[in-house]
Amino acid sequence: MGGGGRGGRNRARTQRKHFKENRENVWKRSKHDSSDSNTNSGWEPFATQNSAFDEYYKGQGIVSPEEWEAFDSVIRKPLPAAFRVNSSSQFCADIISQLENDFMKSLQTEAIDGVEVEGIRPLPWYPENLAWQSNYSRMQLRKNQTLERFHEFLKQENEIGNITRQEAVSMVPPLFLDVSPDHFVLDMCAAPGSKTFQLLEIIHRSTKPGTLPGGMVVANDVDSQRCNLLIHQTKRMCTANLIVTNHEAQHFPGCRLNKSSSDSSEIDGTLRKAPDIWRKWNVGMGNGIHCLQVQIAMRGISLLKVGGRMVYSTCSMNPVENEAVVAEILQRCGGSVELVDVSSELPQLVRRPGLKKWKVRDKGMWLASYKDVPKFRRVGIVPSMFPSGQSAIDTTDDEQDIGLGEKPENGGDINSENGIQPPENSETLEEVAHHPLERCIRIVPHDQNTGAFFIAVLHKLSPTPAIQEKPVNLPTNMRSNNEKGCEKLSNEVIASPNVNQEDDTDEKFPEAASATNLVQNEPNEAVSEHDPCQPCEENKPEEAPADKENDLKKAGGKRKLQIQGSRWKGVDPVVFFKDETTTNSIKTFYGIDDSFVLNGQLVTRNSDSKHVKRIYYISKSVKDVLELNLLVGQQLKITSVGLKMFERQTSKEGTSTSCAFRISSEGLPLLLPYITKQILCASPVDFKHLLQYKTIRYADFVDAEFGEKASKLMLGCCVVVLNKGTQASADPIQVDAATIAIGCWKGRASLTVMVTAIECQEMLERLLIRLEGVNGTSSQENVPTDVANEVELEEPNDVLEMDDRETLEIATAD
Repeated sequence: MGGGGRGGRNRARTQRKHFKENRENVWKRSKHDSSDSNTNSGWEPFATQNSAFDEYYKGQGIVSPEEWEAFDSVIRKPLPAAFRVNSSSQFCADIISQLENDFMKSLQTEAIDGVEVEGIRPLPWYPENLAWQSNYSRMQLRKNQTLERFHEFLKQENEIGNITRQEAVSMVPPLFLDVSPDHFVLDMCAAPGSKTFQLLEIIHRSTKPGTLPGGMVVANDVDSQRCNLLIHQTKRMCTANLIVTNHEAQHFPGCRLNKSSSDSSEIDGTLRKAPDIWRKWNVGMGNGIHCLQVQIAMRGISLLKVGGRMVYSTCSMNPVENEAVVAEILQRCGGSVELVDVSSELPQLVRRPGLKKWKVRDKGMWLASYKDVPKFRRVGIVPSMFPSGQSAIDTTDDEQDIGLGEKPENGGDINSENGIQPPENSETLEEVAHHPLERCIRIVPHDQNTGAFFIAVLHKLSPTPAIQEKPVNLPTNMRSNNEKGCEKLSNEVIASPNVNQEDDTDEKFPEAASATNLVQNEPNEAVSEHDPCQPCEENKPEEAPADKENDLKKAGGKRKLQIQGSRWKGVDPVVFFKDETTTNSIKTFYGIDDSFVLNGQLVTRNSDSKHVKRIYYISKSVKDVLELNLLVGQQLKITSVGLKMFERQTSKEGTSTSCAFRISSEGLPLLLPYITKQILCASPVDFKHLLQYKTIRYADFVDAEFGEKASKLMLGCCVVVLNKGTQASADPIQVDAATIAIGCWKGRASLTVMVTAIECQEMLERLLIRLEGVNGTSSQENVPTDVANEVELEEPNDVLEMDDRETLEIATAD
């Protein structure tokens, strides 16, 4: 009868172990028999050999025979570490300067494992030196003492959100999406979130302090645990313009977006990063996921506004997952969608054109055309896998009579090698795609020492054509081979876990939309009304009761406005915070200017306004989506939304203040320009001492006037701003993009920093670099002796460790 198990709010709370599991370094040997010294006497990497892999890609001709040796050599080596500097960070310029003037020189031609390597360098094709690649593998960074300082730098800045560690090729798709701050973007397969973070950077980059962009990003993933990882990743961005959802991408609820991106792949392009794929790889992985990829991509097209752009990308080299999917999209959409030629963009990115011809391999056979597919394999191999996309209509009647579950005439099993009979005409000419697939982009590992990647940019010119035949319960023998085969394959693919496992390959890009319209009954477009790859009801994965209930409501066509509660099992509701008494007390205590809109843009995850712990701020664009989502019966399963702005004080001293809520460190940058009370300007020395010693008594500040002002503040949360030297103490505090501020707790006898230890350390290092650059001050200059000796905290720990204990706000009761 215990309280553990699966029930209650603990089920929705993300555990740190989930991140460790997702970030496992598979280049390390697994620790199964640690007691056996003989077994674990030395490190051994995974075997990087797979004869089926070599045979398949040699046959597909993804590189020329002359290049195969170079390709084969590189793909079996560990992937160099890469990272991207957050362009919207206030320390962006400082970090780039440190990379260029410090690490780039100190790591130059370091000898690692007896081999001299270049060190680090900016990626030449990424704008403004914002993306960098280290020529060290992740394991070298972790193990080599020479690289320890650089590795610590990467870990700290990544944790803060100033940089994002991301595979180089996965940085490419967002650049081709051409996102603007007013665009509405959908990342259909977003976890683990590096591309989502990149898109948010682009949207926020040109905004001024205290303002928000007009657009937003919706980041979706089908797996709830990967959603947790996605939230952990994007939380570092501190944005009010993000909604994280948990849906099957191919069934994402209706809306209209400016940009969209889809990505679901078999991930053989990540072999260098995840070498365990070598032993798992087989031809069936790509064939099995083809139909799901078509479904997701077509759903993305249907959600796209006319004039919008979608980027379809995968971390796979397989043409069945790449060019075949793009060709099928173009075929279904007619002239309403075009494949964009982006060959002139990012000129320094080495890329190769998409393939125009390829073959399909099944059960040890090469199939050049759908006509070559044995009739009893046509439930597994569908026409859209081939370059021409030629359907089964052109085949003989007796071949079409073979249905699901039937066996070949020789009595063999359709899934066994013995049941396969090669086509009579084995000299069938290879098909050539008639679509301009050369406009697609292929990135191969040995061109620029990266992973493999595929990218296609699609532009929606007009509404997609209405379909004539709708999926109305047709008898099995009346449906096309492509439809029947995709049903079976979709069932197989969805049943296997982690369809999209690549760390940074999840695409995201909806269009710039002036309005987002969540709809239950969408326009009669081909992509939204009929999908030949759509699995039938019995082949769909098992849904939660709430999902089934949603489908019933959709069928009824009735929309109900839901004000309280969540219709999704295990997910707390998103509730607009309308307690004016609390809101007014916050505005009065901090002197928040009326120009900063609070009413209507605050939400919580708790229906009981009297027991709310956290209040989140949302942008106008997110607000419109949430209101519309309530109007249509909460079609969106929202796992995270908004920027944490205020947190309830729970300490004994905190509950005695006139305002029950403190300002969170995440929300402070947005709110800072509008705060007129409980705010002080500190000298660089006193600001530095606060970061170093966390708690300082009022009498111990170097600037006695600052200490006196601090002592006169009201008990509770306050804000301390770094004086840049031109600010007079009596003047109103001016805030710009370079302003540095921290939240503090004003106690009865001292001032205490309310920032995590890692943030303090990072900010202190940045400050010391700036100060030493200006006047050469030492980090220990003018430190009061009693401050150094008496750093005992006056306030309870729960005031100081708010961010450490509340790593994730997802689906938890507030």
